[in-house]
Amino acid sequence: MGPNPALVISECQQGILDPERSVTPALARQAAERGIVPRIARLAEDFRAAGLPVVHCHIAHRPDLAGLRRNSLLNALAIKRRSMIAGTPDTLAPPELTPRDGDHVSLRTTGLTAFYGTDLDAVLRLWDVETLVVTGVSTNVAVPGLSLEAVNRGYHVRIPDDCVAGTSPEEHEFMMRGLLSAVARITDSETVRREIAAPVPDRERKA
Repeated sequence: MGPNPALVISECQQGILDPERSVTPALARQAAERGIVPRIARLAEDFRAAGLPVVHCHIAHRPDLAGLRRNSLLNALAIKRRSMIAGTPDTLAPPELTPRDGDHVSLRTTGLTAFYGTDLDAVLRLWDVETLVVTGVSTNVAVPGLSLEAVNRGYHVRIPDDCVAGTSPEEHEFMMRGLLSAVARITDSETVRREIAAPVPDRERKA
């Protein structure tokens, strides 16, 4: 598993996972077909039971869209459709992944990756986290961005393949076999669950 792990859930929100709301409906369909939400939910319960951190990386754009520029397709779509606005249903997690007491929600108002302009790094370091188990969406942009930035900051990264999704099976497989396998250890949810259940000394969360 790696030392001092935390579960990181990337962008599992209704405005991304609901095909009727998402600006990337192909991603929403792939996430549903791959069944990632229930697997992530089981991992989250295991992490909580083991006293290990669970972190939700959420998008919540300002209502005035301050900080967003049309310098990427994703930003342009978010501006055009006013998606993922703070306080709207778009930003809510699906019921299975609703943050629980003790979880941390790291909110991003702008940018494309989880560490950009957020408290994510500071919170992880305060918890003495050294290994990130990265789950969620998407393997096209957010997951590789999060993983690269984590490695640059000295974290170990583990990605359970059955807990992430991209916009198509082909694009998902390309990213998992290419970029992501170069920066992270690819695993699966059952392996992570077994490793979390194994007793490890001095693994309690530090506040």
